[in-house]
Amino acid sequence: MLSNNIEKLQELSRNAYFTLDDVAQNFGLQPGSARVFCSRYDKKGLLVRLKNNLYTTAWRWENLTRNDFFIIANILQVPSYISLMTALAHYDVTTQAQQDYQESICHKRTIVYNVRQAVFSYVKIQRPYYNGFVKTDGIFIATKEKAFLDAAYLYSFGKYRFDADSLDFKKLDFNKLKSMLKNYPQKTKDTVKRLCGI
Repeated sequence: MLSNNIEKLQELSRNAYFTLDDVAQNFGLQPGSARVFCSRYDKKGLLVRLKNNLYTTAWRWENLTRNDFFIIANILQVPSYISLMTALAHYDVTTQAQQDYQESICHKRTIVYNVRQAVFSYVKIQRPYYNGFVKTDGIFIATKEKAFLDAAYLYSFGKYRFDADSLDFKKLDFNKLKSMLKNYPQKTKDTVKRLCGI
């Protein structure tokens, strides 16, 4: 029975995550029974609970790629996009981002999800500044200029800290940055000017 269940879970774990509905459908269970099943297998260490109704298998978790973590980050808080030092590290603008630490921007609420050794951090930003991201390989991620601008904006209001000396500003397009900066508060404009001289 256990080996049969493991086989079915392996089918589900082709993706980075799956839902309770996926389990119910795959195992022919009612939603309540699927919840009990997932809870039991989570306690056995065979499943990893990402948040309510969202799981992955323990063996899939151990082999997640950086992109898989980004996909999970996108789904843990909807809508959101990868940004700040996480995105800047993705674009090789900095080498300072922590492993197993995903930073995202959202417009619902600031929150942190801790899943085993991984941290998924979300910082709320005002709606007028919730933009400047693209969808690449199924992942919503800020452009490198917007990732820096998100960091500078939050930093200028004391809501974020980062090591500006770790950034390779030559990798940013200053024309794009100037264009995007027009709509930001003066405090943010002053911060960007001080940090990268534009």
